[in-house]
Amino acid sequence: TRNLTGGKNIPTVLDTLRENGDASLDDLVVKSSTGVLCVESGGPVPGVGCAGRGIITAFEKLEELEAYEVYQPDVVLYDVLGDVVCGGFAMPIRGGYADEVCIVT
Repeated sequence: TRNLTGGKNIPTVLDTLRENGDASLDDLVVKSSTGVLCVESGGPVPGVGCAGRGIITAFEKLEELEAYEVYQPDVVLYDVLGDVVCGGFAMPIRGGYADEVCIVT
């Protein structure tokens, strides 16, 4: 995401929800200079809580806000950790959010 946004940090879904209690698509989606739409799910402080929960919360919020209908993307890429400690990282597959999975090592 940082490469797409020219090194700019963008607000995460979890931070925005924690700080504001709610969020709109304008709060969560950042358009890069090349037109790529970016969203960062965020997570807990390392070592505290479940990072997979951040992914699940982000998916649920984007669905609630109808992001996929509003933006109608041709392709959606999820960059998630391959960590198997927490099942939340498999959410794109389990939740029907992904038709294909590519493993990059």
